[in-house]
Amino acid sequence: MAILVLGGAGYIGSHTVYELIDAGKDVVIADNLETGHIEAVHPKAKFYQGDIRDRAFVDSVFEAEQIDGVIHFAANSLVGESMTDPLKYYDNNLCGTKVLLESMVAHGIDKIVFSSTAATYGEPERVPILETDRTEPTNCYGETKLSMEKMFKWTSVAHGLHFVSLRYFNACGAHVSGSIGEAHKPETHLIPLILQVPNGQREFISIFGDDYDTKDGTCIRDYIHVTDLAQAHILAMDYLMNGGENNIFNLGNGVGFTVKEVIDTAREVTGHPIPAKVTPRRAGDPAQLIASSDKARSVLGWNPQHADLKEIIETAWNWHKNHPNGFAK
Repeated sequence: MAILVLGGAGYIGSHTVYELIDAGKDVVIADNLETGHIEAVHPKAKFYQGDIRDRAFVDSVFEAEQIDGVIHFAANSLVGESMTDPLKYYDNNLCGTKVLLESMVAHGIDKIVFSSTAATYGEPERVPILETDRTEPTNCYGETKLSMEKMFKWTSVAHGLHFVSLRYFNACGAHVSGSIGEAHKPETHLIPLILQVPNGQREFISIFGDDYDTKDGTCIRDYIHVTDLAQAHILAMDYLMNGGENNIFNLGNGVGFTVKEVIDTAREVTGHPIPAKVTPRRAGDPAQLIASSDKARSVLGWNPQHADLKEIIETAWNWHKNHPNGFAK
């Protein structure tokens, strides 16, 4: 029996596939390659190119393969784009998930681990954020992810679906082998943007506001290594396979770093001065986002192995300096 990884050619999906295969699992990937990369697909995984909005395609995968459970990464995930093109996000994220669930119900597949997001919380009421805190997304991306979570809940009520939703914070870093890593176009994540400076791809890094109520005035975020995220998805699937009930878990290090601290660490790792310029705040950026991951640690037995910021940036730099254009040759 195999695990189906939807979006397994993407950043977090491909790292999860590598960890699944290292754990001896059979893996099937489905990805439309809109934002994923065929070069990121593990050679031992079985790959199907197609779109989860296409019911015939999804049915064909379930009919061809013996699937035990599904890990769902297939979604659009750019906050800014979701605000200018919300219908794209409703179409891909929600319509795609609806079609997927229809096919899962029809084929008697009842276990799914979902890649959700801290964006479901919106402006946090408190820090660190708990799973029981209110969910009031401030962008369309977070709204669609929250709606997907609710779709799992009501499908569970009607059809006995078993699900885990993983709400995570800033994914970062790269596989320790350096064979896969982060490659987005456009790139919006802080660490790869910083590393474009020593790679000669930009002259400086922008700091969006230095007047927040934090220790150095810049935003605080919870950074989590992509391999630690991947391990959490595997633990969540094991939890469902062992009869675990529907659940939601935050994934983060529980430690926040300011933008300036991340830049300083990147300077140390790369040996490059990395000039920085302060620019105006971005609308909707909370001062700090930090997760409480106590529940994931106690219930799933999750224990991040790459929590050190320097190690995270070292793995990212190892990837970016050797692949300045991502997977492009």
